[in-house]
Amino acid sequence: MTSEGLSLAGFNDLPAATAEETLLACCSAPRWARAIAAARPYATTDSLLAAADAELTALDDDEIDEALADHPRIGDHPTSAASAREQSGVAGADVRAALAEGNRAYEAKFGHIYLVCAAGRSGEELLAVLRARLDNDSSTERRVMRTELAKINRLRLAGLVAP
Repeated sequence: MTSEGLSLAGFNDLPAATAEETLLACCSAPRWARAIAAARPYATTDSLLAAADAELTALDDDEIDEALADHPRIGDHPTSAASAREQSGVAGADVRAALAEGNRAYEAKFGHIYLVCAAGRSGEELLAVLRARLDNDSSTERRVMRTELAKINRLRLAGLVAP
């Protein structure tokens, strides 16, 4: 099942297993996808997004790590159409090399990938954000990363059910 081209009504009408599979393309945390699928039908896109935010907040760190698993590193070649769109502003060998170096430093410090909502941002901007976030302590960075994951989920869900 593709995660594009559905309406909210179409999403609400999907069989449960198909809805979960579709949601996993937005966020690869299985409990999150099950909960969002189980809470259907949604009356509005806003109610879907609110449920997605609430379920994301309820995930523990291991489940958040599952959600991170399908996200490519910023600057790497995207593994999905959604990631390719979101990272479309990342261009140039110099920026990609600097992002690769920054990603290594970030992962060494925090133990997980640098996650940022990249949609509409240039490679230079994403690199500046990465460098600034390297100054965070682990607790602060975990909160920032969860916020960025929520933004990505919202963007992907809105695209999923766009009229």
